[in-house]
Amino acid sequence: MVHHSVLQIAGLTFHMDVIYTHWISAIILFIMIKLAARNVTMIPGTWQNVVESMIEFVLVQVDRGIGPKGKLVAPYIVTIFLYLFVGNNLGVVVPGLTSPTNDINATLGMAIMVLMSVHVIGVAHNGPKYLKHFIQPSPVFLPMNLLEDVSRSATLAFRLFGNILAGEILLHVLYHLSPFVVPVIWVLFSLFVGGLQATIFTILSTSYLSNAFKHGH
Repeated sequence: MVHHSVLQIAGLTFHMDVIYTHWISAIILFIMIKLAARNVTMIPGTWQNVVESMIEFVLVQVDRGIGPKGKLVAPYIVTIFLYLFVGNNLGVVVPGLTSPTNDINATLGMAIMVLMSVHVIGVAHNGPKYLKHFIQPSPVFLPMNLLEDVSRSATLAFRLFGNILAGEILLHVLYHLSPFVVPVIWVLFSLFVGGLQATIFTILSTSYLSNAFKHGH
């Protein structure tokens, strides 16, 4: 069971620990990028090479999933991946902190953000005719098409939340069972899982965003 530091404002409940870890993840990501871009060279150093490799990996997925038009949303997708990579692993590598993505409200918020981005970009790219896909092949399919959108968001949110939370709970249990050997192995595995979940979320988001460029044709 995760215990949150709660703040009540105007009847709304805020999990302050989750908000803090979001900020920390963003700051770490900012520092990471600044260090990589500080002295860019044609022959990259270790840190520049690591960051460039991560970005290049995402750009390849964007090109495969969307095509040439993917460059319009590439910075957005790259940011999602890098942020999730940092956030997913925050609770593993920083003692005393938990990952912001081990809270369902955080992952659901990101999933809804991706869903809304699909429709905003779809209308911006294709005009109002983009919305016609909700009533195709017949208006009677409107509820099913809307339900598909809801299920996509739920799938993105619960997959990310479940894997990150389970990993941190197991790490906590293993630390108490064997505080020296097992946690080291599990930390390495958790880092792999965190990167894998960031990749899955990013690839699925890319797939959904590709629809924004297809439905107008």
